[in-house]
Amino acid sequence: MATTVVWFWDDLRVHDNPALWKAARRGRVAPVFIYAPEELGERAWGGARKWWLHYSLQSLQESLRQRGNDLYLYRAPESLPVLEAVLTTTRADALYWNTRYDPIGRTLQERVAHTFKARGIEVRAFPSRLMHDPDSVRTDSGQPYTVFTPFWKRFLQTAQVPSPLPAPERLLPPESAPPEGVSLESLRLLPVPDWAGGIRATWQPGEAAAHQRLQAFLQQAVHAYADMRDRPDVDGTSRLSPYLANGEISPRQIWHATLNASGGQWSKGVESFLRELGWREFAYHVLYHHPHTLTEPLRPEFRNFPWQDTTTPEVRAWHKGRTGIPMVDAGMRQLWHTGWMHNRVRMIVASWLTKNLLYHWRLGEAWFWDTLVDADPANNVLGWQWSAGCGADAAPYYRIFNPVLQGRRFDPNGAYVRQWVPELRNLPTEYLHAPWEAPPSVLEAAGVALGQTYPFPQVELDKSRQRALELFENWHARG
Repeated sequence: MATTVVWFWDDLRVHDNPALWKAARRGRVAPVFIYAPEELGERAWGGARKWWLHYSLQSLQESLRQRGNDLYLYRAPESLPVLEAVLTTTRADALYWNTRYDPIGRTLQERVAHTFKARGIEVRAFPSRLMHDPDSVRTDSGQPYTVFTPFWKRFLQTAQVPSPLPAPERLLPPESAPPEGVSLESLRLLPVPDWAGGIRATWQPGEAAAHQRLQAFLQQAVHAYADMRDRPDVDGTSRLSPYLANGEISPRQIWHATLNASGGQWSKGVESFLRELGWREFAYHVLYHHPHTLTEPLRPEFRNFPWQDTTTPEVRAWHKGRTGIPMVDAGMRQLWHTGWMHNRVRMIVASWLTKNLLYHWRLGEAWFWDTLVDADPANNVLGWQWSAGCGADAAPYYRIFNPVLQGRRFDPNGAYVRQWVPELRNLPTEYLHAPWEAPPSVLEAAGVALGQTYPFPQVELDKSRQRALELFENWHARG
């Protein structure tokens, strides 16, 4: 009977996993996961993603064992020699995986495919991370898109989202065992000392938890999504992003489950939610066609923009949520405690760093990469370049978020700020988003001492906005 090695990466699920499904139908299966952060360089898993990865792998192991197999774990500086050893010892004649679209993953896949095809091994890669092939959705002139709205219109016109595949009922193990692997604990993915208490209290990783979260969202929140998605003070979003990032659920599972739950009707909430899946597709579309955007701006003129590119005490205060701007501090503290931040707040904190403080978007993107449980190369980079004004479909540089107005609009009762900046909780809502505007008597009554219990703003909003605009105008005039 034929034996297939299935190489897992960011597809840690048994349902709608084309590589696993096809391998199971072919014969015996050797499921493999290789932890090789060295070959990923700066795109190795950050601290929060490593925490999630530990429990995601644990969940996948249990699912495979329930089907009569196991997940063979390996720790190595490179994947290719491990795959070679597994193919040899199991006497497998095929290697399957699900396609990756990030630049590092694509390069690695190409090298592995070239090596084993030359040796007569059947090598196949299957699409499942996206709902579309990045080469299939193009402009009338055949070019890739760099603006979302026309991309989304063309996607809806041309893309056919495949129906999800079921999980294999049984997975026959290889007749000859693979090389001895390592234990999950020996990968040392969990932090020491343990700083992940807030993340652990917030999330339940794993494929089953992903579907529970999806069903709860579809039952309780999807139809109000268009109105509530920008409100960080309510549970109005799906919070499926970490499950997507780790491949515990596929976008086409979400797509079809959403339409099935709505009876195929595109209500305002359903359309708004599916559009967010479209933004994820767009992020990978841009990264696939412009791989340099992983580290460089899509708009080449911004390569010489005079952002500060070193981590200073000012940036560290931003890390810790000690900027003196309540909405910014609430977001940064939510990120540190839970490994996640509401999308509206991500834009606010990014605008503050890149425009009010004039630091390079790469500094912020790197911090998010290390602290987000949903850290994703395409989404993370697209979001930061959008906020900084240098990427695809980007907000113009002169669009500078006012965090006070944003707070008053999207956290109108102050619940979000009070949760994450408790030293301000006793301030009247009128002053909560701008405590420096409160009279001394109000501050005293609330137990707030600016500069002591809560910092003064790092910079004044109006002056820092004007400084950013003047810098942009002078830079633009120099060409």
